[in-house]
Formats: sequence, C-alpha cells, structure tokens
Amino acid sequence: MTPSTTVRSPLRLFGRDDELATLESLLARLWRGDGGALVLVAPPGLGRTALLRAAVDAHRDRGPVLYATATPALRAVPCGALHALLGSAHTSVGPSPAAPPPVIAPDALAGRLREVGAGRPLLVCADDAHTWDPASRTALAFAARGLGAGSRTAVLLSAADTTAFAGLPTLHLAPLDEGAASALLDRLVSGTASGADAGTALGAALGSTTGAAVGSTPGVEEVDPVVRAELLREAAGNPSLLAALAGRLTPDQLAGRTPLPFPLSGGEAVLAAHAERLDGLPDRTRALLLLAAAAQEHESDGAGADALLLLRAGTRGGLPRAFLDRALFGGTVTDGLLQRAGSRVHFAHRLVARAVLHHAPWAQRRAAHELLATLLAETGDRARAARADGVPAPDGIPAEAGDASPASAPASAPPTPLPAPPPVPLAALVQWACAASGPDAVLAARLEVAAGAPFPYAERSAALVRAAVLSAEPALRAARFAAAAEQAVLAGDPALARALLARTGPRAPGASEAAGGAARGLAPFVHGMLALRSGPAADAHEGLRAAAVLLGPYDPRRALDALLGAAEAAWAAGDAFGYLDAMNRLARTPLEAGLEHYRAGMCAVLEGRAAEGHALLRHCLDPAGGPGAPAALLRAGVAALVLGDVAAACRAGARALAAVRTGGPDALLPQALEHLAYAELRAGRHAGARAHALEGLHAARRTGQPNSSAHLHAVLALAASVEGPAEACAAHADAALAGAGPHGLAQAVTLATWARARADLASGRPGEAAARLAPLVGTGPARGHFAARMLAVPCWVEAAVLGGRLPEESRELQAAVDEFASWAARTADPGAPAQLARCRALLSPADEADARYAEALAHHGRAGGDFERARTQLLYGQWLRRRRRTREARGPLRDALVAFQRCSARAWADRAAGELRAAGEPAGARRDAADEPLAALTPQQLRIARCVAEGATNREVALRLSLSPRTVDHHLRNVFAALGIRSRTELARLLAG
Repeated sequence: MTPSTTVRSPLRLFGRDDELATLESLLARLWRGDGGALVLVAPPGLGRTALLRAAVDAHRDRGPVLYATATPALRAVPCGALHALLGSAHTSVGPSPAAPPPVIAPDALAGRLREVGAGRPLLVCADDAHTWDPASRTALAFAARGLGAGSRTAVLLSAADTTAFAGLPTLHLAPLDEGAASALLDRLVSGTASGADAGTALGAALGSTTGAAVGSTPGVEEVDPVVRAELLREAAGNPSLLAALAGRLTPDQLAGRTPLPFPLSGGEAVLAAHAERLDGLPDRTRALLLLAAAAQEHESDGAGADALLLLRAGTRGGLPRAFLDRALFGGTVTDGLLQRAGSRVHFAHRLVARAVLHHAPWAQRRAAHELLATLLAETGDRARAARADGVPAPDGIPAEAGDASPASAPASAPPTPLPAPPPVPLAALVQWACAASGPDAVLAARLEVAAGAPFPYAERSAALVRAAVLSAEPALRAARFAAAAEQAVLAGDPALARALLARTGPRAPGASEAAGGAARGLAPFVHGMLALRSGPAADAHEGLRAAAVLLGPYDPRRALDALLGAAEAAWAAGDAFGYLDAMNRLARTPLEAGLEHYRAGMCAVLEGRAAEGHALLRHCLDPAGGPGAPAALLRAGVAALVLGDVAAACRAGARALAAVRTGGPDALLPQALEHLAYAELRAGRHAGARAHALEGLHAARRTGQPNSSAHLHAVLALAASVEGPAEACAAHADAALAGAGPHGLAQAVTLATWARARADLASGRPGEAAARLAPLVGTGPARGHFAARMLAVPCWVEAAVLGGRLPEESRELQAAVDEFASWAARTADPGAPAQLARCRALLSPADEADARYAEALAHHGRAGGDFERARTQLLYGQWLRRRRRTREARGPLRDALVAFQRCSARAWADRAAGELRAAGEPAGARRDAADEPLAALTPQQLRIARCVAEGATNREVALRLSLSPRTVDHHLRNVFAALGIRSRTELARLLAG
C-alpha cells in the first residue's frame, strides 16, 4: 500500500502495528472492490474503538462510512442499533438519534447496505457490537457472512467476545507489551496536549471508555522508574487504564518527589465496562464472584483464592452445594469468569476481580470480607470460634484475636500467667482489615504485631500494607509501608517492594520521635537492600551505612543487618577498607558469640593477623540452628573458604541451602546456591557446581536480583572453563561482565576474567590467557578482587611461561609467585602448596624443575582433587617431552588424560591427548573416516596441520605446542610433501573436507 492509504489514527497507537497492518489489508481489498468482515475482540480498554476510528479516518476519502455504537436507550429496542447505524450515513462519524425503527429482517440488511454504498466502497463499523440488541446482532452477523468478492462492503466489528459472531474472521487484541505501554506513558505525561483537547485525543486513540477518564496530564520531564513500574504493573497492558491512572497523579508524584496513593485511583470507567457482564448474571453467581474477589483482594497478582475456602464461604452464605461444585470444580455457571488451577481459583482477567469489587455495594463487600475472616479464624482456633458463634461485630474484631502488643498489656498481671489463646491466622486479620471503613489504630497495631510471627513473608507484607492503610499518622503509615517493603524484599518480590517504598514520604510534623525515626531509617535500609541485589555496590554500601546510623537508636536489629549488608556490598565491590569499616562499626553493638567471632576473625585476616583471624573463624564453622540459621550458615561458608577448608565450606553451603528451602527467605535462595556452587568449584566438584549455579541463576531471575545473576554467571563460566565447551564459558563470562561492570562487582569481574583465561589455556592460547590475567594479578588500577586474585596467579604463571615469556625476562612473574607463597603460608587450602610448587617448577631452570614437579605431585597426592593434579601432570609431561624425554613423558600425560576424563574436563582432555600422541603413545591415536587422508602423518605433524588449518602462524603454533618456530617449519614442509599440496589454503580445505 502507498503511504496515502496507510491506516493512521489521531494519536499514535502504541504497540498496534500488527493490528493496523491487518486493517490495511482489509481496506486494500475493499478499495479493489472486494468486501470482507473482521471482528476485533478484546476486553474493555484495550483499544478496540481506537482501531475502528483509525480505519474510519483511512477510508473517509474513499467512500461512505457507517459507524454506530448502541446507547443504553437503544439496547432495549429491537433493531435500534441497526437504525443508528443506517442513520449515521447522513451525519458525521457517530450515531444519530431517531425514532424506534421497524424491525429489519436479517436478509434485508445486505440490500440496505448496497443502497447506502451506491457503488462506492462502503465501510461499516459496529462498535461494542456485543452490547447491541439481539435483532441487530443477528442481522449484522448474517450480512457480514455474505460478503466476499465484488461485494464492495467491509464490516468491521468490535466486541468483548465472539459469542454472537461465530464463523467470522477474528482478531484478538492482546494487552500492550512493556515497551509499548512505557512509550504510551511517556506520551501521556509529556504535556504536549492539554485540557479538553488532551482528553478528546486520548479518548479517540485509546478507546471509547477513556475520553471521560483522561483529562489534562501535567507535563513531566521524566517519570520516576519506580512510579513507571507501578503504573505499568497496575495497568497490566490496558492503555485506557494506564491513561486513567496516570491522569490522577500530580507532577510531583509522577516524578517520585511525593508518595504515591494506595491504592492508585482512576480507571473507574474501565472497571465499569468490565462489570457490565455482571448485571445479567444470576444473584448467586454474583455472590460467588464477590467472595472470590474478596478472598484474593490482598493477594499478589495471579495468586487466586483457595477453592475450599470459597466452598465453605459459599455454603455458609446460603449458596446451594450443587451450584458451588459446578462453579468451583466443574468450571461452569460463572460465564467463564472463574477458572480453577489445582486448589486455587482465578479470575479469567485480573481487572474482572477489581471490577467485581468496584461494582458491589460497600455493605456487600464488607459482609464478604467478614465472612471470610470468620472462616479463616475458625480454621486457626475452632475452640474460640465455637465460643464466639457468629460473625464479629462490624465495628471491630474479637478482643483476643491476634497477639497483643506489649504496650496493650494490663498494668497488673496475675502472678501465674495463663496460657495465651492461639493467635488468629494472619489472613483472617487481613480480611477484617479489608472490611474496615476507615483508619483503625487498634486493628493496625494487631496486624503489625501478628506480622512479626513466622508467617510466609508475602503474607507478612500484605498484612503490613493493610496496617499502613489503617494508620492515620503519616509517619507511622510510612514506617509500615517500609516494613511491608522489607518483607516483600525477603519474599523475593523487589518490584512490589519498590512500589511500597514509593508510598513512604518525609517525616510529618508532630509525629512521635520513635515512629519518625523508624520511618526515616527503615526506608533507606530497604532501598539499600534492594541496591545490594540489583544496583551499584557502592550505592548499596553507602545507603546501608547511612541507614544503620538512622536505625541505631530505634531499631538495633535492623541497624546490625544494615551494617552486615554494607560489609557484603563492600566485599562484592572489592573495597577492603569499606568492608573493614562496616565490620568495625559492628563492634560498637553487642553481638552474639558466633557473629562476634566472625566479625573479629574477618577483620584480623584482612588486617594481616592471619593466625589470630583463623583461630577466631574456626569458632564459626558449625553454627546452631534458629531463626537466623541461613545467614549464619552462609557466614560459616565464607569463613571456611577464608580458612581454605573447602570441605567445611561445602557442608555449610548445603546446610544453608536446606535452611532457606525449608523456612526462607526466598530472597536468599540465589545466594545460598551461589555460595554452595563456589565451594564445590573450589573442591573440584564442577558438575555439582554447575547444577547448583544454574538453579541459582533461575532463582535470581525469578526474584529480580541481577547482581546475583552476574555472580552466578561467573561461577558457571568457571565451571565451563573446566568442562567446556569454550563457547559456553565465553557466553557466561560475557554475561557476568555485562552485569558486574556497571554495578562495580569486582569479585564477579575477577572470576569471569579468570574463567576466560583458563578456557584460553585449555584451547592452547596461552598468550591470550596471559594478557587477560596480567592486569588482575598486578598492582595497577585494574587489580583483581582482594580475595580472588591470588587464586588466578598459578594460571597466569602457566600462561605466561607457555606463551613465551622467559622467567629471566620477567620480574613480575617472580614477584607474583612470591606473593602467592606468602598467601599460601597463611591459608589452610590444601591445594595451595601444590600450586606453589608447580609455579616454581615452571620458573625453575631445567636442573631444578624435575624436583619441583615431583614436589607438586606429592602435595597433590595429599590434597586430592583430580583437576589441579591433572594440570600439573600435563605440564610435567609437556616439559619432559619438550626435552625429548618422550618415554618418561607418557606416564604423566596418560595420568593427566585419565584424570581430565574423570572430571569431565573435555577441552583439557583433548589437550592432554594431543600431547600424548605427540609423545608417540599409539593408544591415544584414534582416527575416524574424516582423518583417512591424513593417515600418513605422524601425531606431531597432525597437530601442526590442524593448528595451521585454523589460521595460526608458525610462531603461534610453536607457542601453542611448546616447539620452536624452526621445528614447526620443518614439520609443515613434510606435511605438504606427504599430502601433495602446496599451500595453507589447500591444507585448510583438505581438513575441512
């Protein structure tokens, strides 16, 4: 189609390119003389009307247009909608009022349309056709089915469902994706349109229900990211609802300068359109829908409601059991609005649940919440429910419900306290809170106290949100929203946490000192914890330090957690001084023994008092269970790695993972898996490390923790540098660097770079490996993480020596080995002495190297670990073969090959096999059909031929195979002669074939 025939709209329709292309195709056929029909199907607010108007604007200059939507007055009149449609031919786009017409027969409508078209292309648009009177729907569907080639009429309908238009071509509109919705939001708040013009334009572009809901949206330079995420989440891809929600916010709220309201207001027209289907449903169906909506009002999106709870509530409310069985377990009688998945019942669309609550009178909503609260309370305490016998009074809840706060305890308690009654389930308290008509300080306090019990973190967050809504004092309201955000963080829902933080504000004048102080400190604490998992490490460190200062006088426990988080952020960033500062600040607070040993031990190690630090850290290796068990076990794993006790680190990591899976919090699952995977890497259990790291990566993505994802990608890169393939190592390393670089995660950067270098070594590229590692192990600004750089020194020494850097020409190598020797003397890592002896063997003259390799292998025998021992054997065998001691070289090379195969180090096994063939080991030479043209070559010639075919120069081949360039040249001439070729290009073509 030419640009002049492209379907356009008064305002850009974001995310509707495919739908507009479909309309273009329909109109193109119409303009060629062929008719057709199309039904646009979508829930209210997704832009059905906007697409119809776009088609009208595109066709207006090509022929006549009929456009109508049934008003409430015409819906009860037979063929009233058809009269409005046919009458619109004499007016502008839109229905024209007229007297009720006579009934039009279905087969007569096609003739009337031909009369209106008068030989020109006719476009018929029926908006909200599902609401038309039955006679109009039947006639329109009959006429649309008869359109085809040569009819010169196109019928375009919009409807909420296809019930009345079965058999017609259908286009279902999906919610806008995040990118399109975000672009629409930018347009809505840009301020380029104002006043009534903005409302009219947006109403035309977004849908028939929007014009009344959208007015002037003040211009904002940039929407705050948290506010943007909350608006997009609430709108769920519905453009009309997004426009309505954004239109109710002030510029300061959009920019994040003032708190957001809870809940967000707006969208009443969209919800009313969704609720239209409810009016025609039976009373008992509407009653069940109200119970289902009330049961999940406080739940997270998609959680649904418990089917058994709804069954009990419906039975208690007088609904027939047969009806409930069919509705909840048979999937019928609710007009498709309710769907069951396992034991949960969900609404077909999330806006339907909100529409049900919005449409119901307040007295019915309150009764539904109170009924659900009573049933939930009976579940938790049937004895008390039997005494109460009935729904609680509308003005409150039973006095014994929930745990009493210390402030509400009686002044004089009896000498022997009586057993406390079982607490009301948290869900019951939340339902009573949903039934409250206004602020309720007593119920809010009970919710806050009950949320401190060991309920699931998501339930605690929901309870604290309700406590905040019931709070009249602004500072207390803000503190409870911040506390709810903290529980959302622990539940692994950072998006909800940020949305709740957007509801906190500055301390209100006249607020109590305790409430104001807690509010000022708690919100920065949660912001810092979010940054620790998903933001720059430096921001997390400074934010948590500041939060600890604010929380110290009011909340010592959270102040301690803030300092531990600040220390963790500094560790991830490679900031040893920041780590020591945070840990030393902990010394000002009384700590339990295990945590004090950990704090003092880590500080002593970093300050160079290794013996003292190791003695203290050994007290941390076996922490007791309890509420803080996961965090204590993770610290135990860190202490074990600092000590070099990799077996203890694996045990602590496994215990921490079990504790998190048993009792949470969900937010710690990626960290528990990361710690365990890293400990397994250090222990040489690469397959287990890979499996745990992959699970951790999925958990990090699910819980919105990109920093954890970067760390886990680094662990996976290290595992792939052993197991292969090289492409997997490169992909994980690149992903780690992409996430770690912008956020300053020095530890992940160091590990990912080390992994790439190790993969280069396995592939025979020592020069590239040495270039990657040199900055990390050096002393410049690119120096690696203080706790990880020493681990990469043996790899760098190997790469530098194999890459051609002679020991006598490099003082840096010897300095690095000396530093590694000092570190090895301080650590209890059993593999460190073997790696040190291997480094010294690589740098030693020929008369000393043999003894150094023997020493390294002896240390490996005591320490265990297949992979590192195999690397030493490979280097030793390569060193022997280079000195023409090929018979002696075969033993260590054969052992290296077997060890690499045992630990699934495929690339390393290939390298060892190549060395073994070069040493004349006949058993290692295994050929397949593709190798037959090369059967005349010796193993050494075959290795050189393959390197040259890959594009390597003679010098690069010499470095890779530890030969001289002259030897490579000699072998290459013999290869050409044996194969009867004259060039490297012919050799590459031969091997490729």
